[in-house]
Amino acid sequence: MNPALWRNRLSFGLGTLGRDMSAALVSMYLMFYLTEVLHISQSATAVVTVVLVAMRIFDALNDPFMGVIVDNTRSRFGKFKPWIALGAVLWGAATLGIFVDLGISGAAFLVWFTVVYLVWSVAYTINDISFWGMLPALSQDLKERERIGVIARICANLGLFSVVVAVVPATKALGGLLGSEQLGWLAFAALLVVLMLGFQSLTLLFTRQQVTVAASQTPFWELVRVIGRNDQLLWAAGAMLCFMGGYMTVTSLGIYYFKYVYRDEATYSVFAAILAVTQLAGLALFPLVRKFLRRFQIHTLATLLCLVGLVVFWFAGSSLTVVAVAGVLLFTGQAFIQLLMLMFIADCVEYGQWKLGRRNESVTLAVQPFIYKASNAIGSGFVGLALLVSGISGARVVEDVTAAGVAAFKSVMLLIPMVLIAASWLILRVGYRLDEKRYAEILAELEGGETSA
Repeated sequence: MNPALWRNRLSFGLGTLGRDMSAALVSMYLMFYLTEVLHISQSATAVVTVVLVAMRIFDALNDPFMGVIVDNTRSRFGKFKPWIALGAVLWGAATLGIFVDLGISGAAFLVWFTVVYLVWSVAYTINDISFWGMLPALSQDLKERERIGVIARICANLGLFSVVVAVVPATKALGGLLGSEQLGWLAFAALLVVLMLGFQSLTLLFTRQQVTVAASQTPFWELVRVIGRNDQLLWAAGAMLCFMGGYMTVTSLGIYYFKYVYRDEATYSVFAAILAVTQLAGLALFPLVRKFLRRFQIHTLATLLCLVGLVVFWFAGSSLTVVAVAGVLLFTGQAFIQLLMLMFIADCVEYGQWKLGRRNESVTLAVQPFIYKASNAIGSGFVGLALLVSGISGARVVEDVTAAGVAAFKSVMLLIPMVLIAASWLILRVGYRLDEKRYAEILAELEGGETSA
């Protein structure tokens, strides 16, 4: 066992644990907090939906620019770690700001919410671009990169699903202890911020870059060229955007599903625990599956699992067993695709270096958070749509939601993601060509000093 390899795998992977906890709380449950804890009005819900979609699109467009800043950075600590640290601190402060109740309402609340959410988004961008931009610099070996990616995604999903499982019982318990549900959410957010900063410190202290390439000094005006001429990156990005848009729609509406469709909010935590085990098992099994199937074959299998899972979900009715089966199918497929998409984009670093004669880790990997934010925007839009067309946003009690409202809700939650996930598979098949053989050829040419530029 090589201690240096394991140090990198674990210190980088564990860095995702706390950050995905904080990210999940805001990206998945912010709307729930606003509508079910602060009880904002229906008109405010519509305005917040527009703000979230607009802000996430705006913030996503900033990701490539942050990638240029990171790639151009020269410091004694390297080009990644200074930005990881700065982003983490600002991100933690903004997270607390989101869940502080100032007792304001109306236009004043909407202005405060917009400003704090903007700070949160910018801080997230700073941290996310620099953190994931480091991945291709940790190894050029395809298998080692996959090992690092598997550990990182396992840790990230441990963080995400620990929040999914704990959010309802933890906020209620803390709320009971502190005297209000709102304070319970604030205390939970504070705990996640502490964990985020602690785990990020492991990455800052122990992760070591293995691929040493001088800072690219990419001018901002060449940003479009760096991304636009990397055709494989564009194909991978398009496929990932469609898939994540569908996935975020399903997961963001999950807590509403159990409250208003299944009509047992407490069951959400049980369901989330099943999904957590499923997704983590899927990620852990990926290296074994990889021994027998090529990446594209795994991608097709995973897509079919997701689509079948959504179909089963539609017909699950009130059976928790059938709902659980649907979740296992969906999240097993999602685990494989989540890791594959990260690898597809990471491999585009070497492709871009071969094609353009310049290595841009952070600009290339900036596409991943761009996609997550854009898919969050898509998901937020569909969440708002589902709440409005189903009548949930105006319901005072669960029984206020009619059968027609439930059908409309399920259509947004399940049918739209089916279309997006199928489109993702088609996009990748049409244009992405960086399979194992082609990547090895490009790497050999780079090691021989050859490029197509």
